[in-house]
Amino acid sequence: MPVYEELEGASVLITGGGSGIGAALTEGFARQGAKVAFIDIADKESRALVGRLDGDVAHTPLFLKADLRDIAALRAAVDNAVAAHGPVTVLVNNAALDDRHEIEDVDEAYWENNLAVNLRPHFFTIQAVVPGMREAGGGAIVNFTSTSYMLNIGNMPAYTTAKAGIVGLTKGMAGKLGPDNIRVNAIAPGWVMTERQKELWVTEEGLAEMIGRQCIPEPIQPEHMVGPCLFLASNAASMVTAQVLVADGGIQ
Repeated sequence: MPVYEELEGASVLITGGGSGIGAALTEGFARQGAKVAFIDIADKESRALVGRLDGDVAHTPLFLKADLRDIAALRAAVDNAVAAHGPVTVLVNNAALDDRHEIEDVDEAYWENNLAVNLRPHFFTIQAVVPGMREAGGGAIVNFTSTSYMLNIGNMPAYTTAKAGIVGLTKGMAGKLGPDNIRVNAIAPGWVMTERQKELWVTEEGLAEMIGRQCIPEPIQPEHMVGPCLFLASNAASMVTAQVLVADGGIQ
């Protein structure tokens, strides 16, 4: 993995950083020497990640337990991250919940809860870190969307709506925050083989079908998202903003 010197000692905040893609991102930034705080609701997985990295990286990641649907708790977690590491200069909005759901089964409460996990926290976390980024002279925000809304996948309409909304949020925030030297980009992963995916959704047939559509015929792993995210957070991407980087193995 390339080393981005400017990330050493940087204050990084990752949502959903305790498992899956998020855990890979937490480790990836920590191995750059960054001071990483991550927000997650999964206590066991998050503490295990911290324990595994403790003593193996320059700065042991800080686990902040919070439910991102609770905006007051989210804001408090951001405050705790800033108190520990200084103003956040890299924000990664990664948290998501991709439960499958049929149209007939969705009621108002389900719809609102889905977007409260998959879209709403992205805005409010950005809102919470922007004053510190302005104070620091700039920053980088990376929002995780998904290729699912691009592929017309029909068995999770609330989720794909949220993921499409993240692209709109990314572009709008890039336009607003660019004058403050704050870049805002998105990453759209393909089907990443997290433990959750393998436990709930992956079948031999389904995986083979997806890999057969990829230009690079290999399963996508969580660590494959680390490089793109580090790049977008680094000075190497200093003139890259309002963009969506698709990391899906070249689905065709």
